[in-house]
Amino acid sequence: MTLVTELRDRFGVEPVLRVLQIAPSTYYGWVAREAAPGVREVEDRGLLTEIVDIHDRSGQTYGSPRVHATLQRRGIRVGRKRVERLMREHDLVGAFLRQGWRGGSTKQNPKADPAPDLVNRDFTAGAPNRLWVADATRIVTGQGVLWLAAVRDAFSNRIVGWKTSDRCNTDLVLGALEYGIWSRDVRDGQLIHHSDRGSTYTSIKFSERLADNGILPSMGSVGDSYDNALMENFFSTLKIELVYRSSWRTRDDAENAIFAYIDGWYNRERIQKDLGGYLRTSTRPAGTQRTSIHPTP
Repeated sequence: MTLVTELRDRFGVEPVLRVLQIAPSTYYGWVAREAAPGVREVEDRGLLTEIVDIHDRSGQTYGSPRVHATLQRRGIRVGRKRVERLMREHDLVGAFLRQGWRGGSTKQNPKADPAPDLVNRDFTAGAPNRLWVADATRIVTGQGVLWLAAVRDAFSNRIVGWKTSDRCNTDLVLGALEYGIWSRDVRDGQLIHHSDRGSTYTSIKFSERLADNGILPSMGSVGDSYDNALMENFFSTLKIELVYRSSWRTRDDAENAIFAYIDGWYNRERIQKDLGGYLRTSTRPAGTQRTSIHPTP
C-alpha cells in the first residue's frame, strides 16, 4: 500500500491500482485505517516499537520466544502468538543454526589417566562455584584459526573464564581456568571442574593447577556432546548468534567481537532458556537449583 501512496501523485490512484491489481475498496479501507486507526492497531504499533528495540538490542538474534520473555520483563503483558504475528509481518527473525555444522576437535592422550566422571550428565548446582564446565572450540578468521577456551558456571550460566589463542594447547585452557579462579570465590574442596578427556585437560600442568586450588577434576567421554552438554550449548549459541553472522580479517578482530559478546551481552543481558522458562543469567535468585540441560537437536 505504501507503494500506491508513493506513485499516486504521479500517475493517479486508479491507474496504479489497476497495474498492481489491488481492489479500490482494499486501498481506501487501508487509507481510512491509517487516518483513524483502531485501538488494536494503535496497540500493535506501540508493541512493534518495543519488539524492534528488543530485536535490535539482541543483535537481531532473538526469535519470538525471547522477545516475548523480554517484553514480560519490561512489564508488557501480551500473548506470544501476537508477538509471533507482528514479527512475521515485519520480517523480524532470530538467529538459527546453519545446516552442516559439526563440532568436535578433541584430541586424547592415550597415555594419560583421565579423571572419573563426577557429573554423569547431571548439570545441576545448588550455588555458584560448585560446578564449572569447560571446553575449547575453533573459530575461522582471515588470518587463520582462532581457538577459544571457556569455563561456564552451571548455576548461573555465566562464562566465568575464557581465553583465545592461535593454538589449542594446555596454556590456552589453563588461561581460561586462571581467569575463572581470579574472578570468582573458589573454596577449597567445593568446586568440580568438568571437561572432556582432551590432552589439554589431562596434562600434568593442568591437573596440578586444579589440585593447587582444591578443585575436583571430572571428565566425560571423548566425542560425546551429551557428556559436556552445558558447554556444547554455549558454543552452539556463540556460533549461531555471532560467529556464523560475522567474518573477521584478523584474530584480534575476532577476539574483540568475542569479548563484546561474552562480557557485554551474554553474561549481562542475554536471556537463557531453561526447562522452567527463560532466565537472565545475572539474576538467578540465591538458593534456586538449575535444571539439567541437553543440547538442542
